[in-house]
Amino acid sequence: MQRPSARSISRKHAMRFGAEVRTDSTRFQLWAPKCRSIRLRLKGRRTLLQLEAIDDGWHCLDVEGVKPGARYKFVLPDDSEIPDPASRHQPDDVDGFSEVIDPAQFQWTDDGWTGRPWEETIIYELHVGAFTEEGTFRAAMDRLDHLVALGITAIQLMPLADFYGRFNWGYDGAMWFAPEASYGRPEDLKAFIDAAHARSLMVFLDVVYNHFGPHGNCLALVAPIFTRKHTSPWGEAINYDGQGASVVREFVVENALYWVTEFNLDGLRFDAVHAITDDSTTHILELLAARLRAARSHRHLHLIVENSENQAIWLRRNSEARPIHYTAQWNDDIHHLVHEAATGENTGYYADFDNMEARCDKLARALAEGFAYQGNIKPHEGMRRGEPSAGLPPTAFVIYMQDHDQIGNRIKGDRITRLANADAVKALTAVYLLSPQIPMLFMGEEWASQNPFPFFSDVPAELRETVRKGRQEELKSTPEHEDPVKPDVEEAVDPTSPATFASARLDWQDLAEPPHAEWLAHYRALIDTRRMEIIPRLAGIEGFASDYEVLGAQCVLVSWRLGDGATLRLYANLDEVTRTGLPSAIGRRIHLQGFAEQGTLGPWTVLWTVEV
Repeated sequence: MQRPSARSISRKHAMRFGAEVRTDSTRFQLWAPKCRSIRLRLKGRRTLLQLEAIDDGWHCLDVEGVKPGARYKFVLPDDSEIPDPASRHQPDDVDGFSEVIDPAQFQWTDDGWTGRPWEETIIYELHVGAFTEEGTFRAAMDRLDHLVALGITAIQLMPLADFYGRFNWGYDGAMWFAPEASYGRPEDLKAFIDAAHARSLMVFLDVVYNHFGPHGNCLALVAPIFTRKHTSPWGEAINYDGQGASVVREFVVENALYWVTEFNLDGLRFDAVHAITDDSTTHILELLAARLRAARSHRHLHLIVENSENQAIWLRRNSEARPIHYTAQWNDDIHHLVHEAATGENTGYYADFDNMEARCDKLARALAEGFAYQGNIKPHEGMRRGEPSAGLPPTAFVIYMQDHDQIGNRIKGDRITRLANADAVKALTAVYLLSPQIPMLFMGEEWASQNPFPFFSDVPAELRETVRKGRQEELKSTPEHEDPVKPDVEEAVDPTSPATFASARLDWQDLAEPPHAEWLAHYRALIDTRRMEIIPRLAGIEGFASDYEVLGAQCVLVSWRLGDGATLRLYANLDEVTRTGLPSAIGRRIHLQGFAEQGTLGPWTVLWTVEV
């Protein structure tokens, strides 16, 4: 791992889309095949400028004297005005003027930074707007030392593409190239990333290529960005394989390259790729991975997917055990299993793990092989899910006990420490933080924050009731709705309310107070054990390197052959009852949570051993 040098450099991603600052001018380019002509409005000037229509629906104009900071819009044939779909900054929200940005003006200090190997990754997922009271990139930068002290090696930012209004989870981004203006300017985000690299922290960004937000996307007015050939859970599907799809695909690829190049990110997390439909010869996911890896071949680049279909094909390794397409996938199967074990919730999507015997087998299998469902029928869905994953290394999976979805997709956004007893949560923390899979924490988890993380989305007044009702419908598939003792879905917090967003902000003042300080010490100790005992043994770990056994109700034994030839074993009793008559532990103890002696595991006991 190399540390940044003191030499200052600039970074700029050249692309066909948007406004490009040149020596004495700025070139404006817009792909608008639906429009016979496009004019340019520069804020403060009366005269509109006519763009030149060139081949394939492109409109272009080079304007002398336009400098960074200039504001502009495009004027359509009907005299309506739109911001630049490839705007680098929207200072006045998604409907306002776009601002010309010269990315070369920001001076980076991380010239020597090449990232970190994937095996060293410990992810911390955060929402910039709720991470601090101020909700800005600059304020988040002040908390970086906390993450370093915790032992985090990678920050994963929830989506930043500019969205409508004052608050949003980020998955309703409308302007894909513009970092959300309420968090700060583009150079503020760059300063945050630069500061993270100075502390040897990687930074990943969550990107959404399966839909646009419901308000602010102007691309559909000028180009065939959507298709009726496919459907999407969010409405119209993005056109990856129809007429005009070649430029749509280019727009998406350039967006991904823009983030990792101009902002020097260490990786991307691709949201809900199962909802991306593409019948092209080369799927957009294959194209994205190939172009990104080719562009960043000189450094570590980590590409993560969320995929409810559990498709192992995207996680394949080459003969040198390196990812061909994507580095890893979020492992929701394990989340559901450990959540059910801790809380006893067995309705909604947790109904797939209701049977205790099956649940134990699925948990052990998911820890050992990645997917719990590998072509099996999921009872709750009544559908066959997944592909065989035993041949993948455990590092092809991201393991977690909480994330934004699994907290936020509850009626009130409750965290697991409000739903389960402390012994259960600490035991499951010991399972996932020491697993050979790559662990991820959700912000505030490390001190058992009591603040919820409900779903929030600011929308125009005329859409608020639609969003509220839509949210209530979504919550009907959750375990709370199906549990008669839990609040009815109609009591869900209002996602469009500023108070809902405010409730999600972290309670940093509680960090040093009991019991939060004790929780923080628990997490730090586990991460320190991972750093010393697990990470050094992960390089070179292969597939088909695990085994598992169900020892009884809620009791499992899982073993892995690590990259250095050592054997890592997990003995876990995830129940309130002591289990006896179990196999004696083999190897040197590296962590014990609970009580264990020969052949016995106490309630909520997790024992890890390593045998060299």
